[in-house]
Amino acid sequence: MRFLSLVGNSFGCSASGERLVSAARDGDVQEAKALLDYNPRLARYSTFGVRNSPLHYSAAHGHHEIVYLLLESGVDINLRNYRGQTALMQACQHGHWEVVQILILFNANIHKADYLNGGTALHLAALNGHSRCIRLLLADYIPSVPHVWNMLQKSDDKSILEFDRSGLYEVINRTADGGITALHMAALNGHVESVQLLLDLGASVSEVTVEDGTTIDLIGAGSTPLHYAACGGNAQCCQLLIAKGASLNAQNANGWTPLEVARSWRRNSLEDILTTQPEDQLQVLPSPYLSLPLMSIVNIARECGWRTNDSVPTSIDPCAVCLERKCMVAVEGCDHEFCTHCALYLCSTNPTSASTHGPPGSIACPLCRHGIVSFVKLPETRPLVKDIPRTTSLSLSFCTCSSEVLETTDMKTPFCKPASRCSRSSSMGSFHSLSSKKFPSIRMNPSICLGADDISPSLVPSGVSRNSRNRLSRCSGSGFRRSSSEGRKSWFRSLSQSVYSGC
Repeated sequence: MRFLSLVGNSFGCSASGERLVSAARDGDVQEAKALLDYNPRLARYSTFGVRNSPLHYSAAHGHHEIVYLLLESGVDINLRNYRGQTALMQACQHGHWEVVQILILFNANIHKADYLNGGTALHLAALNGHSRCIRLLLADYIPSVPHVWNMLQKSDDKSILEFDRSGLYEVINRTADGGITALHMAALNGHVESVQLLLDLGASVSEVTVEDGTTIDLIGAGSTPLHYAACGGNAQCCQLLIAKGASLNAQNANGWTPLEVARSWRRNSLEDILTTQPEDQLQVLPSPYLSLPLMSIVNIARECGWRTNDSVPTSIDPCAVCLERKCMVAVEGCDHEFCTHCALYLCSTNPTSASTHGPPGSIACPLCRHGIVSFVKLPETRPLVKDIPRTTSLSLSFCTCSSEVLETTDMKTPFCKPASRCSRSSSMGSFHSLSSKKFPSIRMNPSICLGADDISPSLVPSGVSRNSRNRLSRCSGSGFRRSSSEGRKSWFRSLSQSVYSGC
């Protein structure tokens, strides 16, 4: 009897977890909120095989509201699936900048690499040309001070307290398997805006690929980003790289120059560009996706919050953009005030303009067109105080529950003590291997186990009243459904296609 009850409760948790997975995948905020309110432990559920959690599904499909709910429930923000991908990687792969923004505000780790290709979230964003995601990923490395762009172009050695130049160069030039950088990926696929942003932030044009024996490199080891741009066939990418000092005579391991790579791939339109070095240095305007005030507003949002829905008193002027929230930040310079939410949206979405009265990378103030370089907190803005601290320990797979019931008739006392029993298993070949590990059976409240279709009266202690029995029998939910897993596809299998999400 005890074994049957254990199996029933275990499948009940699985059914509830599958319901949350479906809600996260379909964007059903109400369903997800109801399930998490009833059992916050469901946030750590992961599907069989691919080990995608609800956080992975909601991030990959751009459902930022559900991502926020899951993070508030305490799920591990850096949880990996079977490919080693985090929710941040999947959001960057599909270009869901709102999800990336929330994950960055919750301090997601941008340095983690997947198990298959060694690529980071920056590689995936550059591969698919998502420039908004790129600037959000690098928000903690670009200080909100004037003339940052000029210092990057001139390699100015003047130190700025907020500017970690070496850290920025290390992140932006990090290599995946085969020595591939984010600039290689953006140049290969012809993403001009991403190439320009990466170059403005210090991406190296002289990084070369290597032969590692595991990746399919149809261009050849020792190739620079210009070789990859020549293979991709985008003239603007080639011109940008040449303007930044890329060599036309660099040869890869096959002895090919960028011109010879272009000829081998029949990119005949690049003949003139790759034949001779231009006599005059090309003048390139700053990238419109460089956002100077982003670091300042991200730090304020982390400290003071950005999703407050408190009603604004009639005596206080609301934010001039949304007319709903109270102002929490002010523009340094013109002193116009905004709520944190609108200031974040402004810095994350608006491209810079040449007509802005400010240094390169400043964002135009929507009220006066003044170039916004940084935001400051208003005197009445206070740090956010959370009643319940978040935890990042909920990183294991789905939970199972035991059915040891306390013999009590007091309805104020839970029938079972809440606890968790979890196991994790994964097999990643040479990259990742974990063995299954069992934990002792411990008791949990059956009322949090949705999905048990029926509880036999014989499994309920005789000392429990009829009302208690009825309460136990209502522990039910949707049927068990296994999420489908999909095949893998390396980005090296097709040089012109994007990485498959795997979810």
